[in-house]
Amino acid sequence: MAANLVLGLVFAFSILADVAVAVPRQPIPPAKVDTPLAVAAGKETAVFAGGCFWGTQAVFERVKGVIETTAGYAGGSARTATYDQVTTETTGHAESVEVVYDPSRITYGQLLRIFFSVAHDPTELNRQGPDVGTSYRSAIFYTNDEQKRIATAYIAQLDTAQIFPKRIVTEITPLKGFYRAEEYHQDYALKNPTSPYIQICDLPKIRALRQQFPELFVDYKGK
Repeated sequence: MAANLVLGLVFAFSILADVAVAVPRQPIPPAKVDTPLAVAAGKETAVFAGGCFWGTQAVFERVKGVIETTAGYAGGSARTATYDQVTTETTGHAESVEVVYDPSRITYGQLLRIFFSVAHDPTELNRQGPDVGTSYRSAIFYTNDEQKRIATAYIAQLDTAQIFPKRIVTEITPLKGFYRAEEYHQDYALKNPTSPYIQICDLPKIRALRQQFPELFVDYKGK
């Protein structure tokens, strides 16, 4: 029993160390290449993969200007878009979050800044914290050429400035399809705040969002 407790504590602290890397104390610089805020309200879609979709969704559903978020899968086919298949690491899917936002309230470049600042560690290859595999890779699934242009320029900007201790490994790839995950994955962090995984891996990201982007933080209460 004592040995298991020690191993558990070691594992927990190793996760905390990984999370600390993924959540810088200060926000990274804003994107130099971006689109201005739209003059009229509307809806646009962005899709991000940054490890377990529970934490990625927990961050973006608390961002001002975000209308809706959905946890799901991108990078593979509709036929293999189930959790049981994706976790085999053979489908090409990444756990992803679809972000529907109002471009008159927040820009794509601002969403990218949050993605790289607090949502995940973009220098981790095919893993985030305790989650290992290609389904946990860092990826931006762009929906149009403008998103591709902004994302490509931003990664180049961050790498040139050596913002991170290692080079960014985030994939930039066209979105061929986004598939909603099973219902129990939706708003998981919101519905399970006492889960050890959520407390260790995801609540620090929400706190970092509040601290680093107070002007964009909203206290999400669910639908």
